[in-house]
Amino acid sequence: MTPTIKFNNVNALFSRALKEKTNQYFKETSQKKTGNRKIFIKAGILLLTFVLLYSILVFVQPHWLISITLCILFGINWAAIGFNIMHDAGHNSFSENKNLNTFLSYSLNLLGGNIYFWKLKHNIAHHTYTNIDGEDHDIEVKFMRIHHDQKLKKHHRYQRFYFPLLYGISYLAWIFYQDYEKYFRQRMGMRPEKFHFPIREKLIFWTSKILHSSLFVIIPIYTVGWAQTLIGLLIAGTVCGMSLAVVFQLAHVVEETEFKTIDESKVEEEWMIHQIQSTANFSTKSIVLTWILGGLNYQVEHHLFPKISHVHYPALNRIVRQTCQEYDIKYNEFKSFWAAFRSHVQVIHAMSR
Repeated sequence: MTPTIKFNNVNALFSRALKEKTNQYFKETSQKKTGNRKIFIKAGILLLTFVLLYSILVFVQPHWLISITLCILFGINWAAIGFNIMHDAGHNSFSENKNLNTFLSYSLNLLGGNIYFWKLKHNIAHHTYTNIDGEDHDIEVKFMRIHHDQKLKKHHRYQRFYFPLLYGISYLAWIFYQDYEKYFRQRMGMRPEKFHFPIREKLIFWTSKILHSSLFVIIPIYTVGWAQTLIGLLIAGTVCGMSLAVVFQLAHVVEETEFKTIDESKVEEEWMIHQIQSTANFSTKSIVLTWILGGLNYQVEHHLFPKISHVHYPALNRIVRQTCQEYDIKYNEFKSFWAAFRSHVQVIHAMSR
């Protein structure tokens, strides 16, 4: 994927100051920038919960009311594994051991996705060109208009009514359709150029898809029946999809974040300032939400320092806020989840006209 847009990093005074303060923090506290004991404990809890929920649903087969509740929890568990394990590992921030990061990043393949596609789409496109139409593939949502440069179509006038449905099916559409679309088209988004796709990754793609289908479709159909399997997969998949979609949208598609129109393939701001302008935090005081989301409610800190583990985001939050204040840069943060959600709905409504 060839870069087409450049940032103005010539006199990056803000970036230099923020990096210096951050490096000084890690030096003074003698901490590694990767995860610590807490992230390993959390990963163990989430993976053990995954095995436990799967075993109960597939082999114990409790009463249908209990099964529905467990399917909801299973969907949350999938999302939490993505937020806490796959996400940090995919950014090489889970551990200092790169082999361990690579291994854990394939937890996405276990859940039906593909880490190779994810790194191209998320690590490169989204993290570099956040909220820039045509470059950030994460804002290319089918049947939705969330950037003013995107063409307004007739059905967009109703998007404030149907967006929950799209968010709900997003995960299942991703693993059962969009991954295959990327595989055969060999294109990441709307842009025409093809991405490099090594044979090794093609083999991993098919192996992991077969493994996922065996675990979540074939074995459950054999043990509990096709109807129960379909219902369970729909419930867990919808919960997971809604969780993933909402967390992303509240971080970028809200009234306070910027959606720039790029002229002459150049962004006037330095890259770090652009990340702050196009990203927002929410509900950072919630310990429970921070634990489940893997610190992705601290999205500003994550976008500024994607290779630093989420266990450090609360500390970095204070440094980033202070530096933004010194350089008179607006810092976007919502006090609560619902405040951010209301702002997101306002953007959806505004983009429907």
